Amino acid sequence: MSAAFDLSSFYLQRAAESRSLSAENFAGAKGGGGRATLETSLNPGMAQCARDLGQGWKVSPCLAIPKGTTVTLMDHEGPGVVRHFWSTLEVGLHRHMILRIYWDGQALPSVEAPLGDFMCNAWGESQVVAALPINVNPKGGLNCFFPMPFRRHCRMTIENDSERDCTHFFYTINYTLEPVPDGALNFHAQFRRVNVVPEKEAYTIVDGIEGAGHYAGTFLAWEQRRAGWWGEGEVKMYLDGDREFPTICGTGTEDYFGGAWNFGATNFTAPFFGFHQVRGQSEQAGTRMTMYRFHLPDPVHFKRDLRITVQALGWRGGNDWRYLPLQDDLASVAYWYQTLTTAPFPALPDRAARAI
Repeated sequence: MSAAFDLSSFYLQRAAESRSLSAENFAGAKGGGGRATLETSLNPGMAQCARDLGQGWKVSPCLAIPKGTTVTLMDHEGPGVVRHFWSTLEVGLHRHMILRIYWDGQALPSVEAPLGDFMCNAWGESQVVAALPINVNPKGGLNCFFPMPFRRHCRMTIENDSERDCTHFFYTINYTLEPVPDGALNFHAQFRRVNVVPEKEAYTIVDGIEGAGHYAGTFLAWEQRRAGWWGEGEVKMYLDGDREFPTICGTGTEDYFGGAWNFGATNFTAPFFGFHQVRGQSEQAGTRMTMYRFHLPDPVHFKRDLRITVQALGWRGGNDWRYLPLQDDLASVAYWYQTLTTAPFPALPDRAARAI
């Protein structure tokens, strides 16, 4: 899969119409932006800031999403392509605001993940990300540029599954109405979390994918529970009927995420790879880290099914050069494109199981 745009052909005219959804144009109608009044604002508290100016002056810039409620951000007919999704909110809610996307009338979601983890941010703190498909800027501007085609319909929701209200949820969804090629695949993303990984068991990044498509990337949040190097585990990809042994087997966790020799103490963010020590310093007990890899230049193709795992594996330390299976806290988001219909996802970890 190439980048979402190609500068060499950017000047070519396309049979596309641009549309945008936000709290200022909740229905996404042509000519429908900035029409809110003090009485129709979706956030009456914010509307009062414009009481001296009135309609057209930032009367409805954001949503209030009370705890336990779900808001539909997009519910539109196709064909079209979601081009850009931006949002921002209080970082403490990142793990408990659940993003779901449904393609072409499916009853089950093809995307289901906490918004923060989906945007490569975890552990209740903000990390700057300069990847091609995910871009997170100061202070907490969350951007997704994965192109998401839909033939008949797109429905996107956000659920506040926290214990407190979200009083300011800002967002913009930019999309185009245009023909979708016959060979277009649908975007998918799935969150998982295991705290703690059972000893001598691999952590499953994704499993149960059915259909044809290609794998697009991995976000991984990792808390190490004991001192020492934690990243010897191999990432394994089981393709099209692989059972005990995978077709693709990496040489170490930091190798898969584009680093080498323990990452050192350096955080980095690049178009396809990134690593952050969010709290603490790698190789110290209790350190919380995030890392991502996007397979945009090297997508992993599958024809029928796909399963991906990573081992939590370190060293025993001292002069005893033997591997040590670890029991760490791992959470992940897998990103991929595939044909419909989407196989049912495992149940999303509940609030307690997602808690940091």
